[in-house]
Amino acid sequence: MRIQQLRDLFEYVAICRLDMAQLYGRLFNQADSTRVKMMLEYFESHQKHVAEKLRDYIDDAPQRILDTWYKDFVFEDFTKRCQEVMLPANMTEEDVLSLHLDLENRLIGLLEKTVDSTTAADARSALEDLIRVEKIQQQRLVHSTIRMDDI
Repeated sequence: MRIQQLRDLFEYVAICRLDMAQLYGRLFNQADSTRVKMMLEYFESHQKHVAEKLRDYIDDAPQRILDTWYKDFVFEDFTKRCQEVMLPANMTEEDVLSLHLDLENRLIGLLEKTVDSTTAADARSALEDLIRVEKIQQQRLVHSTIRMDDI
């Protein structure tokens, strides 16, 4: 994926979140374990919510931030990655959490890489805020998942 403006990046991350939700829905249909299904359903719902919030941010953010330009910033084909992921029907909660953290960390890494090449202070601040929120949400999601083990 080629990213030229910050708006493109935010929209791409929102699409990636929906790709993750779709992946979790597909894995839900393949999973044997009820607990794994609960986890996948939770992850799917969470990704849809995050994508929606990111799109709300795009709608509300100042144009000058969204119009920040980048010179041919390229990122992996995340949609293809999500489409190619296969887990066995007997997948475990640890398998799903590991997959989720890998995908999340790829997106956070993309945002961090973008911060490193951003010179505009307001765009840099917006990206840093998004990274901070992403990391906090990731921690909360992991904690919620761990609490599911106590059920």
